[in-house]
Amino acid sequence: MSSKKNIEILTIGNPVVDVFAEIDYALALKYGIRESVQHIDRRKAELLKAEPALDFEKVAKCAGGGAANVAKIASMLDMKAAFCGCIGKTENGNPDELGLLFEKELKDAGVSLILSKADEKTGICFIYNLNGETCITASPGAALEFNETHIDDELMDGTDIVVVDGFILDRRPLVQHILLTASRKGIPVALDAASIFQVKRKAEEILTYCRSFPLIVFMNADEAIAFFNTIRKGKEEEINLSEKEKEAFILRDVCPMLRIITDGELFPIIVVKLGGRGAVVVAGGNIYHVETFTIIPRNTVGAGDAFCAAFLAAWIRGKSLTECASLGNKVAREILEVYGTQVKSGKLKSFAKILQK
Repeated sequence: MSSKKNIEILTIGNPVVDVFAEIDYALALKYGIRESVQHIDRRKAELLKAEPALDFEKVAKCAGGGAANVAKIASMLDMKAAFCGCIGKTENGNPDELGLLFEKELKDAGVSLILSKADEKTGICFIYNLNGETCITASPGAALEFNETHIDDELMDGTDIVVVDGFILDRRPLVQHILLTASRKGIPVALDAASIFQVKRKAEEILTYCRSFPLIVFMNADEAIAFFNTIRKGKEEEINLSEKEKEAFILRDVCPMLRIITDGELFPIIVVKLGGRGAVVVAGGNIYHVETFTIIPRNTVGAGDAFCAAFLAAWIRGKSLTECASLGNKVAREILEVYGTQVKSGKLKSFAKILQK
């Protein structure tokens, strides 16, 4: 499969449909859901989807997955974006029910799609609030069938940057193929760490990639602290700090380590998203702290992906790192007011104009 020419941002990851559900403790327990972030098998996912209490037809749902969210928001910022991944198919080879929803939403946003199809169903991700905590229960399905054989040598031609969803880090041959191919073509790769759990298991791997390839790494505050603790073999109680305390810890302890990793080189660029407290960018041994203001979010899912999309769009357009982070903060704030990335394109038009200046 080959990409369309002149794609500025090519994203690769797990296509899923996000379902913003009402799941109480009893229902979660029924399906063996005990963690705030957890995978369940497809049989359980289908049974949960069919639960009358869930009312699947009426709940809010949208195309999701970190890489797809980046492509969607980037496209709404008038960037030429493409998404590459694997969805499910019916017996006649057409996209399945969730695959159709995913495909339509990204096409409507202007994203070019490079999709493989598998016999497994399109991935689904249930997002809900349980005891005041946002929980994510996912069944990636067909997304896991995507591998290095689906990426031909021409896929990245004409691309300014390749974005990799951190949830595919478990597929090392795929990730290494992407990194090696992009590096050979002189194309930088952006990697979102995806979750604390991924960082704890893959911190050394991420560090190796940082030292070996032209990389832009995005982490949120908890992921950055987990990265620091894992690399330094430290304790983990810092995760339980307030947002203000996390920011202080990152600036005092984490950033000096990131400065050493980036010192004297163009890459890596490491971006720590601090949510309502802005962002920190570490590059070339320098630290840039870009603050924002806090709002009460309707939902936080997708905000970090929107930040990445805006940051990378600004970076491609030659903006300074502080300008990139500032635009990321502003676009992410718009996503906090909707479910997932269901923002209306008009909301982002003013930011798209900034990119043209």
